[in-house]
Amino acid sequence: MTYDQPTMKRFLSTLFILLVSVLPSRAQVGLHRNTFAFGGNIGIDHSQISVSPKIKQGMYLGKTFGITARYTSEKYFFLICAAQIEANFVERGWREEIEDGTGNEYNRRLTYVEIPFFAHLGIGREARGVQGFINLGPQIGFLIRDKENYGGMEPWDPSKRPNNVNVQYGKEIDHKLEYGITGGLGIELKTAIGNFIIEGRYYFGLSDIFGNTKTDYFGRSANTSIYAKVAYMFEIR
Repeated sequence: MTYDQPTMKRFLSTLFILLVSVLPSRAQVGLHRNTFAFGGNIGIDHSQISVSPKIKQGMYLGKTFGITARYTSEKYFFLICAAQIEANFVERGWREEIEDGTGNEYNRRLTYVEIPFFAHLGIGREARGVQGFINLGPQIGFLIRDKENYGGMEPWDPSKRPNNVNVQYGKEIDHKLEYGITGGLGIELKTAIGNFIIEGRYYFGLSDIFGNTKTDYFGRSANTSIYAKVAYMFEIR
């Protein structure tokens, strides 16, 4: 596996310290806020699998949608500090670029329920107007559906793949639970009828979907995704 135990512990410790530091407590100097916001989000997801041995891939295009909740606790100098959580359905996967002359086509769709936990930092108007923001935090997900799609010319022949990598065809997902880190940048327009949000986001998986022991074929098999999302939220002060 690419990430050993000490490296993982150091990474998670650093991430925890970062999350704590960007959400100041009430004992620190700042202006207290007590605002809840709720809403929904929808978007598209471009994903691949980070895999070793390497598989030549294109981006897989999927859908994502879910619900969002946010609690704003403080304005610390010019930063508006909040904690945000989401529950989303998302289609991830990969699309192989097969160039071995067989005319075969293959893609695999992995449907997850994902829950990201964000430190949400905003800069700009609080009540009416435009606010820029950054989201950063850990994410967990659980696989609820796995579908393989075979196409192209027949007979379907995987024997000529680059590097002879063809173990993935028909192979079950070994680890349905995954985790990683995610972050995004966006703009939020606050109006009298609610908040309208546009965001770009990136997810980097730290866990593998296939087995990664010394006896397994793949040493690395983690999801990576780029999101483009829009959302609507309303606030309760």
